[in-house]
Amino acid sequence: MSMSLEVVLIIFAVLALLGVVFEEVIHINKAKTTLFFGSLSWLVMFMFSGGHEQQDVMLDKLNHNLLEIATLWLFLMATMTFVAYLNAKGIVQSVVQRLCPAQMSTRSLMIMVALFAMTLSMICDNVTATLVTLGLVHAFDVEQKTRIKLAVLVVFAVNSGGVALITGDVTTLMIFLSGHVTMPQLLLLWVPAIVGVMVLAALMFPGVSGQVTTEKDPRTFTGMDWAIVGTFFSTIVCTMLFNFFFHVPPVLTFLVGLSIMFFIGHFMNLDPEETKILEYVRQIEYETLLFFLGILLLVGMLKEIGTLDLLTNFYAQIAPQYANYLMGLFSALIDNVPLTAALLKSEPVLPTAEWLALTYGVGVGGSLLAIGSAAGIIAMSKVKGLTFGAFLRYTPLVLIAYTCGYAVALTLANLVFPS
Repeated sequence: MSMSLEVVLIIFAVLALLGVVFEEVIHINKAKTTLFFGSLSWLVMFMFSGGHEQQDVMLDKLNHNLLEIATLWLFLMATMTFVAYLNAKGIVQSVVQRLCPAQMSTRSLMIMVALFAMTLSMICDNVTATLVTLGLVHAFDVEQKTRIKLAVLVVFAVNSGGVALITGDVTTLMIFLSGHVTMPQLLLLWVPAIVGVMVLAALMFPGVSGQVTTEKDPRTFTGMDWAIVGTFFSTIVCTMLFNFFFHVPPVLTFLVGLSIMFFIGHFMNLDPEETKILEYVRQIEYETLLFFLGILLLVGMLKEIGTLDLLTNFYAQIAPQYANYLMGLFSALIDNVPLTAALLKSEPVLPTAEWLALTYGVGVGGSLLAIGSAAGIIAMSKVKGLTFGAFLRYTPLVLIAYTCGYAVALTLANLVFPS
């Protein structure tokens, strides 16, 4: 592939990023710009790949990328259908409101939401944790600015909680499967995760005041509702267990869970006026899925033209404690999965403490930008007023929280596992 073609493809990626950044100015939906430049980049690569042999190679690369995207799409579709049902019924919100005190400060609400997001993201994937927690946020009557702060805090908390267990973050699982860390060692990252989230919550306290009143939800739920709730959480648990013991892809378990949900709706739904369970698929916001599609096509293109290799070469030139911190910053621009894969492929020789620091960095660093993680992309699609620019206003605070968490992770890991 010629240098000039690579430059054109990188320009496409930059234009797509600018389209997301200036969405409010150009009034073009970010899903449209990313999908256009993502698909156009692969079209151009095919057209200028050369002869038939090169086109066959390009087809294999495209099929590989589409397989990864389709897997994520199907997983998101299954998860979002469950969450669409839970939100439509108000089940999660109702349970939390019944457990909450009748009145609490808005700051207490921020801490409660952050800890809930962290805990949930440890036991299930970031997508599910973000969707469920944002559904909870919408249940409380807070002003728009506070709601945006809560959304940013949720993104950071979800990404932070996910690093401490292999079930919470794909990059954590990748580093674990490579044999560089053990599960007991990963649990150490729970400490810097809490520190980082609490620091960010404290930094967001200025301007947040007042009380939040929670009225006890009078709604009652049917046996079908609770059966679907049980199916949802059983699916999450089975996803973890089946993946750990039998290496079953999470998407497969979630599709089985989704089909069980449809059967429950078919056999237990006795109200003819009730929306059929299958109709909840239509309540999924496909803008989120199209945005993911465009972003992943662009990241796949950057991976294929070797841009990620430049990062691994850069990584090898810097001391690990600084390189791992910087990799976290880079993961806000480049998907952390291919970034981590590229780093693992370069086979750096690191002590346990540095591997733990890297795990925290690539897992949490994506929180710096709205497009840096799945949680951020979903938050932009679900929270009114949370644009790339609105999120960017809180990036300095997120950077401080990330830096504090990374420092604690590196210091604590060096104390417990001295090289």
